[in-house]
Amino acid sequence: MNFANYLTSALAAIRLNAMRSLLTALGVIIGVASVIVMSAIGSGARQEVERHISRLGTNMLTVSPGSSRAGRSRAGAGTATPLSEGDMEAIQERVPGVTAVTGSLSVGAPVIYGNRNWTTSVTGTNAEFPFVRDWDIAEGRYFTAEEVAHGAKVAVLGSSVVRELFGAGIAVGESLRIAGAPFLVIGIMATRGQAGGFRDPDDIVLVPLSTARARLAGQSVTVPNQAGSILVKIADAADLARAEEDIVELLRQRRRIRPGQQDDFRVRNVAEIVQARTAAQQTLTWLLAATAAISLIVGGIGIMNIMLVSVTERTREIGLRMAVGARRRDILAQFLTEAIVLCLAGGLIGLALGIGASYAMAALAGWPVLVSGTIIAVGIGASAAVGIIFGYVPAQQAAHLNPIDALRYE
Repeated sequence: MNFANYLTSALAAIRLNAMRSLLTALGVIIGVASVIVMSAIGSGARQEVERHISRLGTNMLTVSPGSSRAGRSRAGAGTATPLSEGDMEAIQERVPGVTAVTGSLSVGAPVIYGNRNWTTSVTGTNAEFPFVRDWDIAEGRYFTAEEVAHGAKVAVLGSSVVRELFGAGIAVGESLRIAGAPFLVIGIMATRGQAGGFRDPDDIVLVPLSTARARLAGQSVTVPNQAGSILVKIADAADLARAEEDIVELLRQRRRIRPGQQDDFRVRNVAEIVQARTAAQQTLTWLLAATAAISLIVGGIGIMNIMLVSVTERTREIGLRMAVGARRRDILAQFLTEAIVLCLAGGLIGLALGIGASYAMAALAGWPVLVSGTIIAVGIGASAAVGIIFGYVPAQQAAHLNPIDALRYE
């Protein structure tokens, strides 16, 4: 017998017991479908998260006030002495590898244009902000260092604010009111898009830092030239970890923190956030992969069980084949082929269901999906491996039947 004969015999046996074959392959179908769904949604979400985090700039450090301490009690984050523009200038001048710094003083405020009202985050920044954040201007321009120095009442809008206040109309050149004060719209930031679990980065209004401090922040300004958080851009060739250490040492000196005392500020490295998120996603991926593997093993056990039943039911057929010249290896190959074909059929059905379920969940929940050729090959290969591993014992049992006993079997 050749492979074509084995395949024809396997397909005939599966067709004669179509419903039983489908139920037998159900475990493989579920296992392969879960592998595809897990991989497609996980890979797509990971790619989307990395895309949005990369927009923050993996060569950027964020410095913000920490918590203050009164006696043995510690207040919440951000309660320590705020950072100032003096701290910004010191970091720019004294830390090697720094290419630009900007303040980021954010307040929530209503923005009014005509009869439309939208409450959003209004952030006071410096002229270097687009460079530090790698954020392009879509229309108009960004404010200049002179406008920041003179407290100009100009604003650059995020695309979400433009949509809410102006719709399809022209925003650049129009006047609006922020917390009751008139501002001239001079530019619109490029759309960055939103990822699941993130605040909409386009729902923002950017104004000069000095203007935000004087007209919007109010009583939250507690030190002269308060800067809010400080965003520090590091040169690509510079050592990010070394720059972080230098900033910590510099700020401890400026804030007169004695040796042994805890810092009252925080320096966050975006690259470390990316690494921590990647590690967490990797752990979740292995957990889901283990779940999918268990489903495949359960499916394989079901296939082995049914194949053993099939061997018992077809004992006389096996004896007759041996009587007319079939060798043991022919019987082994016949039943092994049947198990592999059954698993491959289940794998293909699971593949179709998995891809369909991935795109359906993406459409309903707004999740990105990424179905790669590698994971498809892994799913099909896993189903074939299940057929070989769990089909071998029944096939071996069939091949070692005694022809005379098999022919006498009732």
